[in-house]
Amino acid sequence: MSERVTNWAGNIVFGARRVLRPTSVDEVAEIVAAGGPIRVLGSGHSFNRMADTDGTLVSLAGLPRVLEISPDRRSVRVDGGVRYGELAAFLYDNGLALGNMASLPHISVAGAIMTATHGSGERNKNLAAAISSVELIDGSGKPATFRRGDADFQGAVVGLGALGVVTALTLDVVPSFELRQYVYDNLTRAELGRHFDEVMGNGYSVSLFTDWTSADVNHVWLKRLDPMEGAWFGATPAPEKRHPVPGMPATNSTEQGGVPGPWYTRLPHFKPEFTPSNGSELQSEYHVARADGLAALDAVAAIREQVAPVLQVCEVRTIAADDLWLSPNYERDSVALHFTWIADTEAVLPVVSALEAALAPLDPRTHWGKVFTTDPAVIRAQYPRFADFERLARRLDPNGTFRNSWVDALLGA
Repeated sequence: MSERVTNWAGNIVFGARRVLRPTSVDEVAEIVAAGGPIRVLGSGHSFNRMADTDGTLVSLAGLPRVLEISPDRRSVRVDGGVRYGELAAFLYDNGLALGNMASLPHISVAGAIMTATHGSGERNKNLAAAISSVELIDGSGKPATFRRGDADFQGAVVGLGALGVVTALTLDVVPSFELRQYVYDNLTRAELGRHFDEVMGNGYSVSLFTDWTSADVNHVWLKRLDPMEGAWFGATPAPEKRHPVPGMPATNSTEQGGVPGPWYTRLPHFKPEFTPSNGSELQSEYHVARADGLAALDAVAAIREQVAPVLQVCEVRTIAADDLWLSPNYERDSVALHFTWIADTEAVLPVVSALEAALAPLDPRTHWGKVFTTDPAVIRAQYPRFADFERLARRLDPNGTFRNSWVDALLGA
């Protein structure tokens, strides 16, 4: 390979023999028809080898932009290379909105959907649940479309790149709206324990941030439709703008202090026009049943002396249940514990293993794009429709065009 390609964090150097950047859907089909192995690289924001290959790495960033609002203004069709920040600005200019966004607006829509990436909110499902149509090039180089209501649609949305190259997606949209963002400091574990449901349900989106140097929460980010003021469950309004990581400059963080603004400038934690960091970090994330949220926090607290030295910050959020086969939120409302680690794989991996052991009694489902050590057999057993997904993968990709060692281990091949 003539160029060195890494993921966003730099912890993965891709081993592809060639990197291709097709500029049309026809060119994508030609690449696939020529044979694999092929993997697709979105915005590179995964932290494991799910996108790696020793064959061809395909970037869809060069596809012609497609931003098409439906006649009834309830959906938008986009190409496989568009990023959320670009889509959000387009929708806002047309008086529309996405129901939710991830903390980073810089990630690609297709990449986020394929890994069931999410935002936050008790009534908000993960981002993939907004998809009503998936258009892809399957393992034979032929187009295939799955629409909401079709057989296998729920399996095709969170496809892990194992079903085909996603060339277009259709997403649900809603009328544009404004949000306010508030940050509160120093929420104690005692108050959180007494009012967990109220805390997590007190905004359109709620995020708890802790560095696990204690069992308390450093700060809480509330994204709300309505204004608020004064103390909040014993926590106090932040006197200045905050960054999610304690001590980091907040220049790139989205507006705080309750100032109302467009939805897409408040739902993410970071401004779309700025790079939030240089990527020098690793990430892990685990989803447990909503009812087990406090138990999960207690499990982490029990090993926090192991966790804190290699942690930058931990974020705790809620996500509503969905019906997508490989969504970590499949058929259960969830609490997600997200860990942003220091950029030291050797130091972090033993802590990840210890964390997984501590959470194991709560049946944690891992975020597909993060660092984890959970045995694939355990993962397969957590998803009631996993065998159906394997069947779908065999049908759409019988020759293994989109397989790699990561996919092989997961599918048991």
